Amino acid sequence: MSVNELFTKYTRVWIPDPEDVWRSAEIIKDYKEGDPILHLKLEDESTLEYPIGPKHNPLPFLRNPDILVGENDLTALSYLHEPAVLHNLRVRFLESNHIYTYCGIVLVAINPYEQLPIYGEEVIDAYSGQNMGDMDPHIFAVAEEAYKQMARDEKNQSIIVSGESGAGKTVSAKYAMRYFATVGGSANDSSVEEKVLASSPIMEAIGNAKTTRNDNSSRFGKYIQIGFDRQYHIIGANMRTYLLEKSRVVFQAEDERNYHIFYQLCASASLEEFQDLALTSAQDFTYTSLGENIFIEGVNDADDFEKTKQAFTLLGVKESHQANIYRIIASILHLGNVEVHSERDGESCHITKDDPHLHHFCRLLGVEQDQMEHWLCHRKLVTSAETYVKKMPRAQATNARDALAKHIYAHLFDWIVQQINKALYTSVKQHSFIGVLDIYGFETFDFNSFEQFCINYANEKLQQQFNSHVFKLEQEEYMKEQIPWTLIDFYDNQPCIDLIEAKLGILDLLDEECKVPKGTDQNWAQKLYDRHLSSSHFQKPRMSNVSFIVIHFADKVEYQCDGFLEKNRDTVYEEQINILKASKFQLVADLFQDAKDGSTSSVSSSTTTSKGSKINVRPVKPAPKPPNREHRKTVGHQFRNSLHLLMETLNATTPHYVRCIKPNDNKEPFSFDSRRAVQQLRACGVLETIRISAAGYPSRWTYMDFFNRYRVLMKKKDMASGDKKIICKSLLETLIKDPDKFQFGKTKIFFRAGQVAYLEKLRTDKFRAACIKIQKTVRGWLQRIRYQRIRKSAITLQRYTRGFLARRYTEHLRRTRAALICQRQLRMVRERRTFLRIRQAVVTIQAFTRGMHIRRLYQEFLQHHKATIIQKSVRGWMERKKFRRARNAAIVIQCAYRRLLARRQLKQLKIEARSAQHLKKLNVGMENKIVQLQRKMDDQNKGFKNQNEQLSATNASLVTEVGRLQKELELMRSRQGDSNQLASLISELERLQAEIQEAYSEKKRLEEEYKTEKQELEQRILELEKENTLLKEEKEEMNQRILQSRSLEDQGTTVSQREASLQVELDEERQRYQNLLKEFSRLEQRYDNLQEEVSMAKFHLGHRRNPSNQSSLESDSNYPSISTSEIGDTEDTVQQVEEMGLEKAAMDIGLFMKLQKRVRELEQERRRLQINLEKMEELAKRKSTEQRNSISEQESADLAYNSLKRQELESENKKLKNELNELRKAVADNATQNGNSTSSELQDSYNLLLNQLNAANEELEVRKEEVLILRTQIVSSTQQNEAAKHTESNHASEWTDSNKDVDKDEALQVCQGLCESKSKTQDWGYLNEDGELGLAYQGLKQVTRLLEAQLQMQTRQHDDELEALRTQNEMLREDLERKQELLNHTLALSPDAQVEFSIQQEITRLTNENLDLKELVEKLEKNEKKLKKQLKIYMKKVQELELLQVKAQSSRSRPELTRQVTVQRKERDFEGMLEYYKEDEPLLVKTIITDMKPHNVSATVPCLPAYILFMCIRHADYINDDQKVHSLLTSTINTIKKVLKKHNNDFEMTSFWLANTSRLLHCLKQYSGDEAFMTQNAPKQNEHCLKNFDLAEYRQVLSDLSIQIYQQLIKVAEDIMQPMIVSAMLESESIPSLAGVKPMGYRNRSSSMDCDGDGPGTYTLVALIRQLSQFHNVMSEHGLDPEIVQQVVRQLFYCINAVTLNNLLLRKDVCSWSTGMQLRYNISQMEEWLRGKNLHQPATVATMEPLIQAAQLLQVKKKTSQDAEEICTLCAALTAQQIVKILNLYTPLNEFEERVTVSFIRNIQGLLQERNDPPTLLVDTKHIFPVLFPYTPSALSLETLHIPASLGLDFLTRV
Repeated sequence: MSVNELFTKYTRVWIPDPEDVWRSAEIIKDYKEGDPILHLKLEDESTLEYPIGPKHNPLPFLRNPDILVGENDLTALSYLHEPAVLHNLRVRFLESNHIYTYCGIVLVAINPYEQLPIYGEEVIDAYSGQNMGDMDPHIFAVAEEAYKQMARDEKNQSIIVSGESGAGKTVSAKYAMRYFATVGGSANDSSVEEKVLASSPIMEAIGNAKTTRNDNSSRFGKYIQIGFDRQYHIIGANMRTYLLEKSRVVFQAEDERNYHIFYQLCASASLEEFQDLALTSAQDFTYTSLGENIFIEGVNDADDFEKTKQAFTLLGVKESHQANIYRIIASILHLGNVEVHSERDGESCHITKDDPHLHHFCRLLGVEQDQMEHWLCHRKLVTSAETYVKKMPRAQATNARDALAKHIYAHLFDWIVQQINKALYTSVKQHSFIGVLDIYGFETFDFNSFEQFCINYANEKLQQQFNSHVFKLEQEEYMKEQIPWTLIDFYDNQPCIDLIEAKLGILDLLDEECKVPKGTDQNWAQKLYDRHLSSSHFQKPRMSNVSFIVIHFADKVEYQCDGFLEKNRDTVYEEQINILKASKFQLVADLFQDAKDGSTSSVSSSTTTSKGSKINVRPVKPAPKPPNREHRKTVGHQFRNSLHLLMETLNATTPHYVRCIKPNDNKEPFSFDSRRAVQQLRACGVLETIRISAAGYPSRWTYMDFFNRYRVLMKKKDMASGDKKIICKSLLETLIKDPDKFQFGKTKIFFRAGQVAYLEKLRTDKFRAACIKIQKTVRGWLQRIRYQRIRKSAITLQRYTRGFLARRYTEHLRRTRAALICQRQLRMVRERRTFLRIRQAVVTIQAFTRGMHIRRLYQEFLQHHKATIIQKSVRGWMERKKFRRARNAAIVIQCAYRRLLARRQLKQLKIEARSAQHLKKLNVGMENKIVQLQRKMDDQNKGFKNQNEQLSATNASLVTEVGRLQKELELMRSRQGDSNQLASLISELERLQAEIQEAYSEKKRLEEEYKTEKQELEQRILELEKENTLLKEEKEEMNQRILQSRSLEDQGTTVSQREASLQVELDEERQRYQNLLKEFSRLEQRYDNLQEEVSMAKFHLGHRRNPSNQSSLESDSNYPSISTSEIGDTEDTVQQVEEMGLEKAAMDIGLFMKLQKRVRELEQERRRLQINLEKMEELAKRKSTEQRNSISEQESADLAYNSLKRQELESENKKLKNELNELRKAVADNATQNGNSTSSELQDSYNLLLNQLNAANEELEVRKEEVLILRTQIVSSTQQNEAAKHTESNHASEWTDSNKDVDKDEALQVCQGLCESKSKTQDWGYLNEDGELGLAYQGLKQVTRLLEAQLQMQTRQHDDELEALRTQNEMLREDLERKQELLNHTLALSPDAQVEFSIQQEITRLTNENLDLKELVEKLEKNEKKLKKQLKIYMKKVQELELLQVKAQSSRSRPELTRQVTVQRKERDFEGMLEYYKEDEPLLVKTIITDMKPHNVSATVPCLPAYILFMCIRHADYINDDQKVHSLLTSTINTIKKVLKKHNNDFEMTSFWLANTSRLLHCLKQYSGDEAFMTQNAPKQNEHCLKNFDLAEYRQVLSDLSIQIYQQLIKVAEDIMQPMIVSAMLESESIPSLAGVKPMGYRNRSSSMDCDGDGPGTYTLVALIRQLSQFHNVMSEHGLDPEIVQQVVRQLFYCINAVTLNNLLLRKDVCSWSTGMQLRYNISQMEEWLRGKNLHQPATVATMEPLIQAAQLLQVKKKTSQDAEEICTLCAALTAQQIVKILNLYTPLNEFEERVTVSFIRNIQGLLQERNDPPTLLVDTKHIFPVLFPYTPSALSLETLHIPASLGLDFLTRV
């Protein structure tokens, strides 16, 4: 393109301006090449004639189109030059409030001087995992890029943050480290990331200070390496510091401060722990008051000090070390206040003895005050022969004091950095690291000294590295795309670096001058002039001989030479350091022990020994040590070495650049000073990046994007080809004639600067012509439409007017006729009303007259009737009164006489009863009997004592024998010595047992901690439940109030708002509870992990821990004689044998002994059971015999039947017991052999025998129950007969026998009285004193019988105990003999042969016994079959006999002999219960839960596992086995948790168990028996309710488990949908060709992308909807409740809304009108999917409301104040920050759209001020709505449930 084509009318350009640097103008006249003047119009409408010259004043820079203004990447601009960059940054910063902008590989960060809400956790989550060009520029994007490249390329990374003081370097570095700490958190709980972040407040306190440019300026450079392991988790960090500004300790300029730590310590001086420091206000100390302003606005030093202390503690710095740090810092303040007084001669000085600050300084550092006082005013001079002590003048002493303060602080600073590095150090091998360099930027002041020289030297090195890296990236890009290119000439600052660091450079000459004894700054400056004046980068000022100028890459800087030598030497006198080394505080002494003496004074030089001495001179006898090479290193030399090391590190890493810009010097928020910004842009290398990019091909387009953007410039014939590359090539060759202006790469088209702007101009012209044509056509069409509308309106008006006139005339006629009719009717009605009124009055008068007459007659009749009734009643009452008076007199006389007779009889009976003779006769027989019983008991007790003594003697002898044998055994073992393997095995066993005990105690401790924590959480949950209950009650009260006040219209709105607020509070409370539950599950998971670690620590070969459910199994055994713990041990042993293998188990002697011991225990248990069973049978026989003797003859038939039945059952019982004994014996033998068996068939036979034993035991228990029932019936019938028999005659006979001397008449009278009292219960009483003796005798007889029964029972118990002891004695004796024989035989062999012999012997015996056991098993199986057949036959006989007896009873009418239904063993219908054995519970849980796959039960009833588990629970409730219920529910819940933990990323498995858990919860509610849950049950379902247990607590546990599963389901679904949402909702073109394409920058194709070309594949909206449909189908297939499905979909829609809206708020490229249209279309498709699935609920749609409003905001008109008010009303679901952010991000895709003006945005902000929105910008993507599980009963009847055979649940029995 020629100049004539570019500089045409209406083209905008940039011209220089002294105030704004660059100013915009518009060409008002076409420019022709060679014209001397360019005619311009400025923005204020004024004109300007801009002179054009070929050399001094070239053509101005062209301005970019408006569509490119505000781009995220400066390289996307078509015209790349300084004014374009400055304007783009200004627009983004001021208008859009965007502080970050890309410039190629550089992130430009402008300090806003204001806290922005863009650094929260939600922003980190939004940038995590995103490509760098996909989101808006941010420091997090750079950090993510570095993290991703480290993980992908396995190469170390560096982030270089630079800028001026106050530009925000420290904050940017801090946020980068925070990002790494959040994204790459440590894999364990070591909290390394917290320690990394904790180092920031410490380093800010000791290394940052307030300057005129920044309130928190870093006065040192630091490079932090954050180490990562192979999983890219943070494992540690390391920090290196550079060039601390030590001079700030003793001097601060006006309005500046010292380091923050001094002011923080002074602000906390009033604390008790710092009273010893003797600190006051910072204003009182010289070192902190030189700047005359000790405060920073908005900063609380005391609060910051607390943060510093917390950071020290977090990093593990001891309290003592912290105290010493504060002592040293306080001592520096006191040292600055030490006053040095000059002497009169002026050549010496002194310090007063009572100087308090010197005293505090020496006390705090623990040094001698006299020595310090002396050497602060004196110095030592060492010559070749002698050493002199010389006094110093006051100025020199003050400088020495300040040097000492700087030296102490520098060493303390280094020590603290060393401690931080120790805290961040890790022993784990570092795989890679990311370094963050926070270093000072280029500095130039009015007075520049040594510090500025070093800083600018470091920036020269960094700029060189930056230039080479940018050039390298450009070269790689061109080579990757395979396009030809030429070398780009970029600025190389190597000559300037050589000037500084080369041989005889500035630093070398400075070090050389420092070595000269009398070197001065002037001499050094003269050497610089002589050496480097010819250099192009070095200049001498005209008006000064003590300064020099260095031309840096950024600017010329004049350095004043004063102080260079002193700062380079960093002089400190050695005598003062020696005093500090002798400090009594170890930390102070350690600070200087390893100090480099290069920082000490060069005054102390080496000398030879001399014997002379003078006044105040002492000889030095030993020869001085040769000077260390390290001692000669100057500050410049050290800085150069550390800088070289830094550059080597940076060159070995992939750098990422952050350039911080300070927008103004007044620290005003969002204020932009163009001149200051341009200075920094030039200094930091941004413009150099632009220049390098502009020299090549800065604009880059993919072929597809170019085709979509510029296809409007193509012709129809050009688009005939299907290849987009060919079309783009032909178009460019047609439009741009110069082939050098563009290049075609493999995937992109590269353009020179300005070519994209030219293409945009052509595209705009094409659109403008098309718009004119469209406008012409539309305007004509509008005029035709207007004419047709006017004509149609006129015709319509005429028609309506004519119709109106006709209707008006018709209405007049109708009204006239209606008036006549109304008059007629009115007259008729008036006359009729008059007639009716007269008629009604006549009828009323007649009615009242007749009524009055009748009422008078009725009153007369009523009075006559009442008088008659009164007379009758009075006469009757008088007669009855007379009769009662006579009868009462007769009764009183009779009673008095009878009372007299009764008292006489009572007196006589009492006299006889109290006589001693009578009592003696009564008790004669009883005393004799009691004496006999007492003697008998004494004899038996003596016999028992004798037997016990004999038994104890026998036991003692046996114990003695055993002890003797054990001693012999130990003696033999001691003889064998170390060769005995058995002793080593025993010692190893003891050691293992000790370790197990230790691990067990540790486990107990952990369990106790977990229990305590769990109890606290449960207590908290209970409190929350109480609060929830209160809230529910309050809600119900409010609902009642709302119902009562609905009639009041004025209060309706208020009540609804209060109800909504209460609902919100309830949801918040529910959400807090579920968050606590989530935290509880996390703690529970942590406890499980700790348990696993403990179990792994406890595991040893040959040992195995007991199962965790052993305690719950112990109480569930049906056989109390065998403890379940023993069974558990046996099972563990058998399982151990299986795991170790039979061969290895045979070699394990410990295991063999364990099995042998278990066999003996089982044998003893079997014998004890047999003895108890036989004794119980004898007792039952004895009782049955007594009962049969007492039964009367009338019941002989019934008793005969009962006896027959009982005998049959007892005979059957004996057979079963015999079989049981054989089975138990076989099992015991088998268990003995099973430990060392060598065949696989042995284990199968053993399992078969165990199953048969269980079956036999179960059958035996059933028979026992039947026998007990029969016996109970017999006893009850006998008792009833006896009671009926004795009621009539028992009292008379007994009283007659006991009172033989009483008169027969009196006895008869007593008997008659008793009979009358029994038959006539209404009689008022009778004399019962006569029966007292008889009752006493009866009671005595019963007591005697009870004593006899107890005595017999004790006797039998003693006999049983004696028998058991004898049996045990025999067994011990046999065991002892067997051991003796085995020991004798074993001792005769060698140690190796002993082991082999014992093993071979056991194997042989076990093999033979196993063969016998197999035969025995076959026999037992046959016998079992026979027994079952016989049992069925006997059961049929019993049922027949019962039926016959029922008939006989009905014929004899004997209802007393009723029989219980449980005896009848008839088959019952299926009651919806499943029975299982206790030992099958692990198999049940494993089959139903662990091994269950959703597809296994897909064709059956939904939630089948839940129904099966509940049916098993029902049976346990039916048999009233609480332990079984507890064990099953506990195992179920724990196993479900384990399964979900294993499949924590499987949506199908999580959904399956959520459905089953909620269904099990519903079943527990439905069948709980609570009326609230039974309203929808069928009658049959109500019969299936739980009878014995209330499982409300387990319902709560299952509810909590359901909430946890729901949260896991949401997390899995969100993880699956996360990568799909942004691409489907924002990026995919659901409406084709709607979205436009904008020019792209460097970052659009980030280097973090994994593939070339068009990048990774994207997801469409169809894919997202397909995924949602898959989720819905899975949940529906598993039978999940529709309400829960609705809540899941609501949560997923909230996630879609949150992720989409967050990306919209962080991406400028998608905030356009077309994106709003695409977004609205996508949302409508989502709503259509909801309607199709019948899920369209208001709550679900409300979650998408913010996204809907954001889409509408992108599309609405945004110009006038009315538009602003409409936006505020429309966007109610968006916060004020979100609305303003979207408006700031809004970007037109073409020139026909208009940008949102700043004034419009300010208007919006003013309207939104009244809102109380939260301060966060982004939506919380981790928010989960509180879930509700509504009660949903099942209509399925349990008895109809079918269990497929494929599940393998054959061990379950239908009941």
